[in-house]
Amino acid sequence: MREGTVTLTRREDYVAPSHWIRSVDLTFELEPAKTLVISRMQVEPNADRPGEPLRLDGEDITLTRVLVNGNSVSFHFDAGQLVLEKLPAEPFALEIRNTCAPGKNTQLSGLYTSGGGFFTQCEAQGFRRITYFADRPDVMAVFKVTLRADAKLYPMLLSNGNLVESGELPKGRHYAVWSDPHPKPSYLFALVAADLVCREQKIRTRSGQDHTLQVYVRAGDLDKTEHAMNSLIASIAWDEARFGLKLDLERFMIVAVSDFNMGAMENKGLNIFNTKFVLASPATATDIDFGNVESVVGHEYFHNWTGNRITCRDWFQLSLKEGLTVYRDQEFSQDMAGVASARAVKRIEDVRQLRQSQYPEDAGPMAHPVRPDQYQAIDNFYTATVYDKGAEVVRMMATLVGRAGFRKGMDLYFARHDGQAVTCDDFAQAIADANHGSALAERLDTFKHWYAQAGTPRLKAEGSFDADTGRYTLTLSQHTPATPGQPLKQPFVIPVAMGLLDAAGQPITGTDRVLVLDTASQSWTFDGLTAAPVPSLLRGFSAPVILEWDASEAELFTLLGHDTDAFNRWEAGQRLAVQRLLAAVRQGGDLVLDEAFVSALRSVLNDPALDAAFKELVLTLPSEGYLAERMAEAGEPIDPQKIHAARESMRAQLARSLHADWVTAWEQNSQTGGYRPDPVSCGRRALANLALNMLVLDGVAHGEPLWQGKALQRFKDAGNMTDRLGALAALVHGRSSLAGAALERFHAMFSGEALVIDKWFALQATAPEQDGQVFAQIKVLARHPDYSLRNPNRARSLLLTMTQLNPGAFHRADGAGYAFWADKVQEVDGFNPQLASRMARALDRWRALAEPFRSHARTAIERIAAKTDLSGDTREIVTRALAD
Repeated sequence: MREGTVTLTRREDYVAPSHWIRSVDLTFELEPAKTLVISRMQVEPNADRPGEPLRLDGEDITLTRVLVNGNSVSFHFDAGQLVLEKLPAEPFALEIRNTCAPGKNTQLSGLYTSGGGFFTQCEAQGFRRITYFADRPDVMAVFKVTLRADAKLYPMLLSNGNLVESGELPKGRHYAVWSDPHPKPSYLFALVAADLVCREQKIRTRSGQDHTLQVYVRAGDLDKTEHAMNSLIASIAWDEARFGLKLDLERFMIVAVSDFNMGAMENKGLNIFNTKFVLASPATATDIDFGNVESVVGHEYFHNWTGNRITCRDWFQLSLKEGLTVYRDQEFSQDMAGVASARAVKRIEDVRQLRQSQYPEDAGPMAHPVRPDQYQAIDNFYTATVYDKGAEVVRMMATLVGRAGFRKGMDLYFARHDGQAVTCDDFAQAIADANHGSALAERLDTFKHWYAQAGTPRLKAEGSFDADTGRYTLTLSQHTPATPGQPLKQPFVIPVAMGLLDAAGQPITGTDRVLVLDTASQSWTFDGLTAAPVPSLLRGFSAPVILEWDASEAELFTLLGHDTDAFNRWEAGQRLAVQRLLAAVRQGGDLVLDEAFVSALRSVLNDPALDAAFKELVLTLPSEGYLAERMAEAGEPIDPQKIHAARESMRAQLARSLHADWVTAWEQNSQTGGYRPDPVSCGRRALANLALNMLVLDGVAHGEPLWQGKALQRFKDAGNMTDRLGALAALVHGRSSLAGAALERFHAMFSGEALVIDKWFALQATAPEQDGQVFAQIKVLARHPDYSLRNPNRARSLLLTMTQLNPGAFHRADGAGYAFWADKVQEVDGFNPQLASRMARALDRWRALAEPFRSHARTAIERIAAKTDLSGDTREIVTRALAD
């Protein structure tokens, strides 16, 4: 429908297509300036919609011919669609010829060129930029693809499925024919034509089938593909073992490209990846990069079933594939971590990411349910809510039915819906139907509120102990604030994993359980206690809620020191830090750390029973963004500069107060031997780098050069990128006078490594602000010869890093940070609206800011909105931000 001048697509308006496209035979004559596309389709009218015209989507392409059963047919255009009327009532053949210009496609959506090769990105609506088609996910067809191109320039010709024929053509050209036996929607189509090299591996799966795995990259990058290949092999083995899901093609291919808006794309059998999530070597990639490659490779492979074999009926169901597959890749990464402590660290990292990105979204103008009800630009709904909160919804289902029950539900889901385009409701129903009598099945209608309602529920916990009866009563209640378009909320089903500890921190036998809150308020009792217990609530972060529990300092110190649940132990430390930081912000005075807090952190840092990775998480302070959101939750105006000052003060005091402990941590963890990206080695490097960061910070503050020199030497001698970048970060974030020369040396060392230069930009963009110096340097870097807004990775490395991870530099009292941001959003919008709309999200929460930040932010957003030729993608973001 059209609302004012804005076209909205509504979930409630869904109707099945007028025609089904059963098969597609595509031929491409690939040329950068003008590619000819010939599409031959077998079309079947929908018997439920007889006589209706066929409407095909197309954008930025030139139509040259339309034939029905070999004959010319009349057509017209309406609202960007090709409309064919008076079509046969029986199945018919439709041929369309058109051209497109990949070399001019700066949007990186559809068919485009990068580095001299051809690549595609068709999700969500890029296929219409290649040829006219019913570009919607419920139209699933079998594809056959013929590629023709210059043999010397484009020796590799790839598409979905299996290679069935290839050969030479006259005039130095060649061809390849690919056939995908599995019906798929157009968004899963892919082609690549480029000069690439390949790492190939033959495997035999546990089911006894042989497969060829291939990773394609530019020449010179082949030595960085071993980890990606190993991750793919591990993903295939894990999915077959954990869920009984087998690789269903003769070959599986991954292609890396440097110009890519997304992280990666799960096109059937031909996954196209951002180089960032394929290339990894110890010399150029950090531990975090190695982990991300494993996770993203797993994520895209797992889509082969949860997204490809079963896909979305419409784009409102996006979380059907993305939320479920994020859950699966999180479980995969935890299983790859192995031991329980490493699994816990991965869970904490996932929750930290959810809180950093999704919680602010739930509280801002872009708040939307996991299954949205309407959209203007679907690209704007590839959000943390759909992905990360969607994964938490799936995790709650697994909690309510148990691991074995969830596997039963997945088995039923595939038995019912393999080869279909379905809905979130279909998935939830399958999990419930496979687990009759479970907490999920008994509350399924209420549980679906997680799909329908936006906002983060507030879970309030209150406990009381009756010494006369030995009874402890725990009362849980829930409330969800209003969000745009949803002023009133129904209760959610909230699984609360919990246990009770005694005053000494020992678990009380028989109290570990999962409580299920499905009403506004509910109480549970625990009998036979001799003293008031310490509740450990929301263990493992069993639901995506904000826990409002008025815990005493003593209770939090008990949890931090003794809880058997690693997540709640970490959470207690975060709460203690947040309380102190926000008290300093509110009082407007200097932060002075108390010995109790310092002593508790010292105990964690020196505890030989704790893993280094867990220690690093506990000793890392809450981010400035997280602190800002906590203030907004309390209805307090956010002053980013006061938050920045308080956090920097706490960081400096911990560096000084724990100096000797940091030295010990450094000495115990700085030598990890030969590089291995396993959880233990990664944890030790993480803690060593945190210790070095704190020691340099303290040394600079007190004029002691020892640790600055050690950091510089570590930077020069490091045998891997994690240690080298960690040492450089210590110098930069500690404001050492040695940082400038080290940065120049780093740039010279890695000038030919694009992904490493991205790190160089990002590191400087995250430097703690001091008197405007960092913001000034960011503006200088934006003019650096190596910086370009045209490459999404490079654009994100500086601008998105500053706006998302460096509030102190971005939120300036004079509004200069906002003005700089507005200039860049407008510039990027002119050639890549999808990237620009993501950049435009930086000030979603501007109304929560204190003055003068709020007024400056509004001015900057209004300036973007005033751009007359602003794209629909970006206009939707800024319009919603400005709406009352």
